[in-house]
Amino acid sequence: MNKWIGIGRLTADPTSSYTQSGIARTKFTVAIENRFGADKKATFVDVVVWRQLAENCSKYLRKGLMTAVVGSLQIRSYETQDGQKRRVAEVVADEVRFLEWPKDGANGQAQAQTDVAAMFDGREVDLDDDGLPF
Repeated sequence: MNKWIGIGRLTADPTSSYTQSGIARTKFTVAIENRFGADKKATFVDVVVWRQLAENCSKYLRKGLMTAVVGSLQIRSYETQDGQKRRVAEVVADEVRFLEWPKDGANGQAQAQTDVAAMFDGREVDLDDDGLPF
């Protein structure tokens, strides 16, 4: 079983790109506070999101926002141009929950609520007080 779940704050705005076949990919890093130990350090986890979820993350996530991520841990290897071998660990997200909205004022939140409702393809969705469908 390969399931990873974490809640943390984005360390920077997400970066987005598209594959040659037009599939959206968004990457971001989440800082997760360590609860144990006297020096309250954080663990930094790289996250990759694909397709429609990638586009939504790119549109709504910003540095500092609290976010929940569910996915699987992927460890891949590659070789640099100078021949050094590298390993990268990252979470490939299946779900990303926006736990906070950007503080763009009432207009930004109203637009975000409208956009979130549109993500559900016209199905009736009950939004809570923060405009979230969960």
